[in-house]
Amino acid sequence: MADTTQALSDEERAELEALRAEKARREQAQAAAAERAELEALKAEAARTAEEAEHDRAIAEARERGRKMMEPDEDDLSMPLGQKVVIVAVVGIAIIFILMTVFGH
Repeated sequence: MADTTQALSDEERAELEALRAEKARREQAQAAAAERAELEALKAEAARTAEEAEHDRAIAEARERGRKMMEPDEDDLSMPLGQKVVIVAVVGIAIIFILMTVFGH
């Protein structure tokens, strides 16, 4: 039986150190790649969040403009522009319909 507890030769020890160094470089490269991937994922998530916030802000502004167009001001008793446009359009369509039925087609 060979004794497996013998000390390593200088050549074997150098080879072992080289293999350990290579293993450490590979693990370090994998860790760096994982960190880069995590950084990219976080950047993408931050960009997506900012884009969603901008989209939500744009929707809120559009709703506010629409609300202002269709509702009268608190201190203004006149009809809002949106309602005037709708009424004029309905009256115009009604006049066209009546004219077409009277003159036939």
